[in-house]
Amino acid sequence: MKKRWKRFEGYVYIAPWLFGFFALQLYPLVVSFIYSFTDFSMLKEPHYIGLKNYIQAFTNDPYFFKSLGVTFMYVLYALPGKLVFALIIAVILNQKIRGIGIFRTLYYLPSILGGSVAVSILWRFIFMKDGMLNNILGVFGFEAFDWIGNPATSLFIVALLQIWQFGSSMVLFLAGLKNISPEVIESARIDGAGALQRFFRITLPLLSPIILFNFVMQMIQLFQDFSAAFVITPNGGPLKKTYLYGMMLYQNGFQFFKMGYASAQSWVLFVIIITITGCIFAFSRKLVHYEDE
Repeated sequence: MKKRWKRFEGYVYIAPWLFGFFALQLYPLVVSFIYSFTDFSMLKEPHYIGLKNYIQAFTNDPYFFKSLGVTFMYVLYALPGKLVFALIIAVILNQKIRGIGIFRTLYYLPSILGGSVAVSILWRFIFMKDGMLNNILGVFGFEAFDWIGNPATSLFIVALLQIWQFGSSMVLFLAGLKNISPEVIESARIDGAGALQRFFRITLPLLSPIILFNFVMQMIQLFQDFSAAFVITPNGGPLKKTYLYGMMLYQNGFQFFKMGYASAQSWVLFVIIITITGCIFAFSRKLVHYEDE
């Protein structure tokens, strides 16, 4: 009887997670897959149409490949910048300096605040033509530039907000740096290795599992991102230069009420992310160093 209760007690403890997984993750996943083969507008009953949603996406949607291209460019802008910046700040914050805990907290704050709509609105006010940045540059004699309204810079400005939210990656890098044995670094220093040699030949290889984890997680998040672009550049910005895939999904599903079509597009994105992730893991076998190898 006691053993049965112990087993039941374990299920009680994990019940909130089980509920969240089945009700908020697995069920929507299965339902969206079913809806992707239907004509469903949320205003009437769905009816089966086979692969028509997928065929329409690849052959008859003028914005499908456009949004895919914009999203890939967005990831290429934001992902390297975010990880490099996070790593540099983590290295700086790994130093033994008085009051360093305060600085670590301050540098993490953007990750807490950056995803909010309020910060996206503030970002828009900073970079608009009569915004804060141009007012500051005007003091030094520079002409006002429409950072958001210009097709050449609008996507980079949106990506810059993501780069600014480097805190979560920074914390993981900092934890990885703390886990590197000081004796290894000291041995390399005694052997005559300079600071750059120690960083690129010892620190980076030992950090490679953390770099891989950060790379994959941030890549997945960036492919699904849309809120910042939606607030900063409504309707995809100038010439649809910021029309991210997530924005297209949102508009098709919740503005145009084409939920079946949006579900099909979401599964296309899922396949793209899974494929890229698989390629990253396959390629990383030659680059990632694990301590138990």
